[in-house]
Amino acid sequence: MSSSTAIYPSLRDKVVLITGGAEGIGAAAVKLFCRQGSKVVVFDIQRSFYFCDVTDLQQLNVAAHQVLGDYGRVDVLVNNAAATGARSHLPSDEVTPLTWDMDVNVNLRHVFFLTQAVVPSMRSQRSGSIINMGSISWRVPQDGIRVNSVMPGHIVTERQTVEVMTTEYRDLVQSRQTLKRDLMPEEVASVILFLASDDSSAVTGSSYAVDGGWVSDP
Repeated sequence: MSSSTAIYPSLRDKVVLITGGAEGIGAAAVKLFCRQGSKVVVFDIQRSFYFCDVTDLQQLNVAAHQVLGDYGRVDVLVNNAAATGARSHLPSDEVTPLTWDMDVNVNLRHVFFLTQAVVPSMRSQRSGSIINMGSISWRVPQDGIRVNSVMPGHIVTERQTVEVMTTEYRDLVQSRQTLKRDLMPEEVASVILFLASDDSSAVTGSSYAVDGGWVSDP
């Protein structure tokens, strides 16, 4: 990990809940929050974490209440779990009702319902930060809770490298980026870190593209 990573004193001892923290951007975020001295809680399907399949709403609710019981609060929620790799590149003409429902469950539904589960804790302490990978509208700013989103571009995670990132695909991506290089998970995690900290206390309802200056039309 780079020694130049910013340190945010306001994140020390904060309870940070991250979904999908076993790999990729989530794993990078876990490392950076740990460096801040935060109390990091990870939801993933690997049992070394809080075991939670975020597509199972009952399991999601039980896990959320377990965290609240163990730690008493959640200060920061990072809704990171999502379909990635080859699964996220399914051509539209190959989408079926089954794959549609699976993608909605893993990419969207848990974001809403996990946020619903932790907001009462944040509301009671009149503070909190929620960071989504994508976007969600939530009417909680009057309660001191900030909601922002991070929109990653083509990030070179281990899964992307194995399932998607051929030489041809990398060349295509970099031909459309202003920055002609690979984008790494830690670079997305650094933006998440900033949005979780008090240094971004005046920032809410904003979306941050971390995509190397992606240009849709080359």
